[in-house]
Amino acid sequence: MDIILLERIEKLGTIGDVVTVKDGYARNFLLPQKKALRANDANRKVFEANRERLEKDNAARRSAAEAEGKKVDGAEVVLIRSSSNAGQLYGSVSVRDITAGLKEQGFDVDKRQVILGQPIKAIGMHEVTVALHPEVHVKVKANVARSDDEAELQRQGVDVLAQMFADDQAAAEEQADATRIDPTLEPGEIPAELFERDDAE
Repeated sequence: MDIILLERIEKLGTIGDVVTVKDGYARNFLLPQKKALRANDANRKVFEANRERLEKDNAARRSAAEAEGKKVDGAEVVLIRSSSNAGQLYGSVSVRDITAGLKEQGFDVDKRQVILGQPIKAIGMHEVTVALHPEVHVKVKANVARSDDEAELQRQGVDVLAQMFADDQAAAEEQADATRIDPTLEPGEIPAELFERDDAE
């Protein structure tokens, strides 16, 4: 289907461009959301008559989005979740969770503006894009942790999972050292300290 864009659409074009899209995309999204018009002679005339107003409205919305973007850019949402020892979440963090976190901080962000390729399923710092306007994108951080202390460490740049793995490795090596039998013994030979223990008893 050929359509006339009423605003800039990522990977399609800008205001006034006539582009061809799949019928379902046009009928289910672009036309009902008033982001485009069917490309026919009548609509072309309507668009040309209103072009100046549409461009002015778009510029005003973009300016408002840029002002809001300066406040939102770099914001951090802390999300406390349960996870396995490997850092995999029991469940996931979705667009709704990030939107709710931003709203708690006083940012007016709609869930349709949060771009998350796929749900977050592991603890750590994750970068999320927020499209406040088709031409204004900002980045926010989703700090997913198991506790406030862990979230604070991640904020300081500590890789909590790597540190936890290193601590576990050190504990395992310590345990192995504590239980290691004298490597100088021959197979079947009994350590001398066991004889001393028997004598003491």
